Amino acid sequence: MRHLKTWIMVLAASLLLAVPAHAFELLMFRRVGCPWCAAWDREIGPAYPRTDIGRRIPIRFIDLDRDDATKFRLKGPVHYTPTFVLIEDDHEVGRIEGYPGADFFWSRIENLVPERAHTTGDASAGARGITP
Repeated sequence: MRHLKTWIMVLAASLLLAVPAHAFELLMFRRVGCPWCAAWDREIGPAYPRTDIGRRIPIRFIDLDRDDATKFRLKGPVHYTPTFVLIEDDHEVGRIEGYPGADFFWSRIENLVPERAHTTGDASAGARGITP
């Protein structure tokens, strides 16, 4: 019985240590037929999950006309597509409205991500750090 209690305490401690302190996610609000969303899909979409930021902050696509986003505590309504909303534990941290190109997106996303989201490596390394 003593070993069982020890085992349970070790398992519980390991589970608590495995949970990240902050759960960040990037929401991309979009609409069918949005030409700027399609441009993002072509220019950024394939690379995003392979970047430093993409590995740490997964992206979720939300159809503005179909999906229910009331689960998230947004600071205000989303009017434009695409709109990128960074959330932490389901609360909005900040947003980027529109997509006028890759350089704009990467510089804005790097500035949007708070220091506490940088869990490994140098925070100034940049979002584009694509590794094979």
